[in-house]
Amino acid sequence: MALPVHLADTHWETLHPPLLEGGTYAVDPAPYGPPFGTLSDGPSDTVLLAPGDIRGTRLILERVAGYCMGIDGRDGPNLACLGCDLPVGTRMDDCGCWQVVRLVPQAVVRLPGPPERPVMEWSELLATDALWHRLSRYRDIPAGAALAQVVVASGGAPVEVAPGPVAELLGRALGALLPAGKGAKQLDLAGPGYGEPATDLALVPVHPQTGDAWQPRAGAVPVPMDAALWAELAFPPHRTRLPVVGGLPPGVERDDPLPPHPYYPLQPSMKAFRYTLTRMPAIREPWLRTIHDRRC
Repeated sequence: MALPVHLADTHWETLHPPLLEGGTYAVDPAPYGPPFGTLSDGPSDTVLLAPGDIRGTRLILERVAGYCMGIDGRDGPNLACLGCDLPVGTRMDDCGCWQVVRLVPQAVVRLPGPPERPVMEWSELLATDALWHRLSRYRDIPAGAALAQVVVASGGAPVEVAPGPVAELLGRALGALLPAGKGAKQLDLAGPGYGEPATDLALVPVHPQTGDAWQPRAGAVPVPMDAALWAELAFPPHRTRLPVVGGLPPGVERDDPLPPHPYYPLQPSMKAFRYTLTRMPAIREPWLRTIHDRRC
């Protein structure tokens, strides 16, 4: 499956679910492991699995340090092969960590296996619950990653966000990060089942299996976004009043249904924003580096 964008951040002192579904794997092209600095100096292309999918390993007990609820991986590979006893991967399950096992690439041998799951069409993804997963409630993280993608696509120019859910999610942050003035680029949603508004920049979903972004045909620059968050913006859930035998008592109608709004506006994760920018080639441009280093 595609590498989950949620790797860009976590919620501190929160016990997180497994990052990947059982029976799936993903490959992280970014370096990971000690020594840690601004960026890791560990190996690239670690293979990510759900912890429950690991067999034939044992914990290296002198490398299982953590914060309070489990192992956070600070000591490097903490899983050893039962056959050869060499370190093969790192398990993490502490609070503030996605539950995941990272196998070092040198320890992975690809063998024939059962056929991979067929790639679902966008129409099938939208018609089922495939886009809604256990990570969907961590919406601030993919929002921060999408914010970084928009800033890079802007080229440093002002961005005017279409009124509605996109403006509510990203408008304030974009106003703080980018200049105002003439020559603003228009930003709106585009994608399967939604259409293509006339716009310069289009927030489009990333296929959860392939990692490929949906491509607009009208010439807008595609800006990739986590598909679950995109679907929530494009097709917001609506509460509907269920029929009640005999109707509702007088005065109750005003309280049913409850308004589908959160207690406070969702703010994009700035850690995910900077994590994403740091790993994009455009970060070498001085204007973007200035934005990366700004506190907002």
